[in-house]
Amino acid sequence: MIELRRITFTPPDSSEHVLKDVDLTIEEGELLLVSGPTGSGKSTLLGVLAGLVPRFSGGALEGDLLLDGTSIIRTPPRERAGIIGYVGQDPVAGFVTDTVEEELAYGMEQLGLAPATMRRRVEETLDLLGIAELRQRSLRTLSGGQQQRVAIGSVLTTHPRVVVLDEPTSALDPTAAEDVLATITRLVHDLGTSVVVAEHRLERVVPFADRIALLVGDGSVAVGDPADILETSPIVPPLVELGRELGWSPLPLTVRDARRRARGLEYPVDRPSTNFSGLRFSGVATPEKRSKSLRSSGLTVTRGRTPVLHDVSFELPAGRVTALMGRNGSGKSTLLWTLQGTQKRLAGSVAVDGKDPATLDPDARRTLVGLLPQTAADLLYLETVAEECDAGGPRTREILDSLVPGIPDDQHPRDLSEGQRLALALSLILSADPPVVLLDEPTRGLDYAAKHALAEILRELTAAGKAVLVATHDVEFVAEAADDVVVLAEGEVVSAGDVRSVTAESPAFAPQVSKVFGPGWLHVREIVEAVGEG
Repeated sequence: MIELRRITFTPPDSSEHVLKDVDLTIEEGELLLVSGPTGSGKSTLLGVLAGLVPRFSGGALEGDLLLDGTSIIRTPPRERAGIIGYVGQDPVAGFVTDTVEEELAYGMEQLGLAPATMRRRVEETLDLLGIAELRQRSLRTLSGGQQQRVAIGSVLTTHPRVVVLDEPTSALDPTAAEDVLATITRLVHDLGTSVVVAEHRLERVVPFADRIALLVGDGSVAVGDPADILETSPIVPPLVELGRELGWSPLPLTVRDARRRARGLEYPVDRPSTNFSGLRFSGVATPEKRSKSLRSSGLTVTRGRTPVLHDVSFELPAGRVTALMGRNGSGKSTLLWTLQGTQKRLAGSVAVDGKDPATLDPDARRTLVGLLPQTAADLLYLETVAEECDAGGPRTREILDSLVPGIPDDQHPRDLSEGQRLALALSLILSADPPVVLLDEPTRGLDYAAKHALAEILRELTAAGKAVLVATHDVEFVAEAADDVVVLAEGEVVSAGDVRSVTAESPAFAPQVSKVFGPGWLHVREIVEAVGEG
C-alpha cells in the first residue's frame, strides 16, 4: 500500500543522517509500531509519511514514497491529508478552531464533505473516543490528555486510509490510553485502516502491533514480528525485560502470556514490605519527625463556575518522590500550578519555608518551587542548546547528558525531538536547585533508559532533602521512581499512601509486574531477585 524506498534524510546544517536507506512497506489493515531511543528519528520518519519533512523541517530528503505504486514524495501535505491523517506529539500545535466540535469538523470541511456526513461522523467520533461531554468546550480549557483525544478524533473523522500517530498515548491516563488503542485496533481490523504509531511506552502498544520498525543509531530500520525484534532491541517493555532475565522463550508480549509463564516459578511468598508514606492528605496521618518542604491547606480553584480543585489539603515531605495520578481532567496540572503560585486560588494557603509562592515575584518564586510544565518548549527561548545550558548554570549540561546524551551544542532547541526538548527543559529546572520540584508529565517522549536516568536524578534530589511531586500517567515510571502516590478525581484526593499500597488498590494504576505477580510487586528487579532466592 505505502512503500518507502531508500529514504535518507539529512537535517539542515548537518552531515549526519537521521534516516539512511530506509526501506519499509506498510500493508493495508496493519498496525505498525515505530520504536527506538529518544532522538533516533521516529518523528522524522512519521513526518516523511505525512509530507511534513522536509517541507517544514528543512534538510535534504532522498529516496521515494509510493502509494499504491504511485510516487507521492512531492505531494504537499494538504493533498495527502485525505489519505494520510497525522497527529503530532503536540496536539495544540495542530488545532485551528476554538471548540471541540468545530475541530472535529474542520478537516472534513476542507475536503468538501456533505454537511449530513460531517454531522454523522462528528457524533460517531465523539462516542468512539468518549468525549461527547466535551463537545462545546473550548480547546484551551481542556487538559493535555483531552486535547490529545480531540486531535486524534479530528483525524479519524476524515476516514483516511493511513493514520500516523506520534506518541498518541503519552498524555493519556491508563484507562483512556486503552480506550484509544482499542479504537485504533477496531479501525485496523474492521475498516482495514493502516496505522503507524511511534510510542515510547511500548507496554501499551506492543500487544496490538502486527510489526515493529526499530530505528537504530545509524539511521537504519529493522522491521519484523514484535517477538523477533524485541529479542535484541535495546528498548523493551517490562514484561519483555522480565522474559529476557528469566530466559523465557518465546518472550511474553501481554500480561496474560506472562501469567501463564509465571505459574511454574518458585519465589518467596512474602511480597516486598510497604513503607509508611509520610504523606498527609485529607486526614492521612504524618509522623511529626518528617520535615515538610511544602504545606498547603484547603486549596480551592474554579474556572468560571466550574470547580477544578475542592478543599485539597496537602503536605509534601522532604526527601521523598510523590507521584500525582488520576484521570485526564482530574485537576493534576491545576494543582501543580496552584502550588507553584501562578494559578489563582479561590481559597486555601500554600507555604514553602514559611513563604507563600503566590505572594512572590517570579524570580523569587523560582528559588522556592521549580515547575516543569507539560509543554516543555515554553521554557526554551534561546538560539542553541549551548546557550540554554549556559543560562541554566554549570550543572545543566551534566544533567542533560545523563538524560539524553549526545545532543549537539549548536542545535536549535525547537529542532529537537519532543523527548529531547523535555530533557533540556527539565535540566534547566533541576539546575536551579529549588527545595521543591514539581514535574508535569516529565516522561513524555523519553525512552526507558532516559526514564531510568530521570529516576536516578530524582533519587539524588530527595537524598539532598528536596521534595519532588511528579504528575504522571506513566505507571511503570511510578513503580520505579516514586515513594508515595496520590490519586485525584474530580479535583479531590481519593487515595493517598505508599506506592505499593495505592497501586494495589486500582488495576488502572498497577504496573505490569503487579498485574502478573499480584499486589505489592512493582518492578522486574524485585522479581528476578525473588526468583534467585527461591
